Amino acid sequence: MKFIIADDHPLFREALSGALTPLFEGLEVVEAESTDALIELLARSNDADLLLLDLSMPGANWFETLTTVKERYPALPIVMVSANDDIDVISQAITLGAKGYITKATPTKTIAEAIDIVLSGEQWLPADIAEKMTFNSGNMNDMLERFKELTPKQVLVLKYVRAGMMNKQIAHEMNVTEATVKAHISAALKKLDINTRTQAVLLMDKLQIN
Repeated sequence: MKFIIADDHPLFREALSGALTPLFEGLEVVEAESTDALIELLARSNDADLLLLDLSMPGANWFETLTTVKERYPALPIVMVSANDDIDVISQAITLGAKGYITKATPTKTIAEAIDIVLSGEQWLPADIAEKMTFNSGNMNDMLERFKELTPKQVLVLKYVRAGMMNKQIAHEMNVTEATVKAHISAALKKLDINTRTQAVLLMDKLQIN
């Protein structure tokens, strides 16, 4: 796989690259220190599997880099990386197309888990942020009514997710393909009007769904 780390702090790029390389076999990491450098890099070789993007990149205002890259390379998964944990900022990033949002205080192991989830086609947010976003979107009665709209298989898949199982493990347990598991999860998240499996788990905990 090939990851791009776009951040204006060389020490952070080096630290993140060094931390991730042992966790992903055969990983190639390339770096960009500004928006212009990132755009030039993508123009030369658009074969990256993931972009880890700093929120405040030199050469752009806030989400300008995110929106520019999403417009030109819509298939490239983007995870925002920032010290800013403001709920409105994170909500805006997700709305504009980021597949995840990682704060710079996040442990390396958690970052790797987040990347695995994003690479599987889903969104990821820190648990505390996901909880705020989930319960800002409606009261508990509304959430319970939405949960009742799920099919039995969608509920079962979410229960496996809640147990900490990845898509491959869930597919094995249900004797279906990973694509089917992803479809069930996507449909469930849409019905619940939430973005990530973490939010779904927190919602089940809050509603005491067993």
